[in-house]
Amino acid sequence: MYSFEIKEIPGKGRSMISTKAFAIGETIFEEEPFVSRQFSWNAAYGYKACDHCMRPLETVVENVRRLANNNALVVPLPEYDPTTPWLQQFTQCPNCKVRYCCEDCRMEALNKYHRIACMGAFHTDDTHPINALNEIWKKMHYPPETGTIMLIVRLMAMYKQSNNKEQFLQSLQSFQSLIVNTEQKIYHKMLGEHFEQQMEQLFVAFCRAFADEELAAFTNAEAFKALMGMIGTNSQGIATSPLAEWVKKVSDLPMPEGDKTKLDEYIDDIYNKVGEFAGEFLNTEGAGLYLLQSKINHSCVPNAHSTFPYSNDIVVLKAVAPIQVGEEICISYLDECQLERSRHSRQKILKENYIFVCQCPKCQSQATDPDETSEDEDDDMDMDDDDADMSD
Repeated sequence: MYSFEIKEIPGKGRSMISTKAFAIGETIFEEEPFVSRQFSWNAAYGYKACDHCMRPLETVVENVRRLANNNALVVPLPEYDPTTPWLQQFTQCPNCKVRYCCEDCRMEALNKYHRIACMGAFHTDDTHPINALNEIWKKMHYPPETGTIMLIVRLMAMYKQSNNKEQFLQSLQSFQSLIVNTEQKIYHKMLGEHFEQQMEQLFVAFCRAFADEELAAFTNAEAFKALMGMIGTNSQGIATSPLAEWVKKVSDLPMPEGDKTKLDEYIDDIYNKVGEFAGEFLNTEGAGLYLLQSKINHSCVPNAHSTFPYSNDIVVLKAVAPIQVGEEICISYLDECQLERSRHSRQKILKENYIFVCQCPKCQSQATDPDETSEDEDDDMDMDDDDADMSD
């Protein structure tokens, strides 16, 4: 039984309203995704992960050495490696060899989509229509990634394998109903200035991969655009990291002050080393669609925050401010740095990426502020636009 309800609020649409009081740090809900998938480039660059839940499948030592491109690096306190329990349960699909963190994940994938999605020996065949579609996507959407066409590929397998296709379509519709006349702007943000040409190229490759009468409802231009718009507006980023989880574990260990200082210095040094080679790309990354989480509106003064504490794709929503009965539960669609920008900058980012004008208390209180950005903010936003348009 959840401690909130979904209500229609005039001018905002569906909103999550609390039916109990939450204290700071209290869990509001946990949710498994309707579907999730590792980003295409992230997988291609060797970020090993469970194909179902995205749990990392390399030890913290392997992770650090790969990220720093240095096989001589040693990690202390290996007994606190967070990956040990699930690496002991590691398994594979016997046909296509995709990896899973445990038998439960393998069976859940098999029962949900993998009977259809398994490509067997063609898994590594670049000419296979699914792999060709993924390669076209990768050439259009370079890191930093915000989505993947493979999320739609998995949805198609889920639909074909579903025993209740009507319920499946209703779930999809609950995401798509949030999209109103926004497709063109979303495609431009995902694919860059040449989005019309690229959308056509993707659509042709998609139809080639799914030339199946059972999927005819999806292989028309409008349906494909709706699917692309859906992942563009509703997918939640997922990030897992053996290194980050190891740091969290060892940082809480009781130890003499001298040892604590040495450990802190080591952690700083290792982050410097991996940062020099891997830059900002330290995590196993992907995206998921969440039926509940997608109903949460944005606020520039959020009272809740989405976390991934289990090193997989289960999202845990926690209160970051006291929440009263009847109060709307909101998260921020912006990162911490973006939240500190001017009202004008925040509104611009939200309008470009999510196609709405924020009316949160912070934006309303700053309504009379000048509609301008500082030079630093302009530079940052130009960099964001460059990242989005790297495919041009």
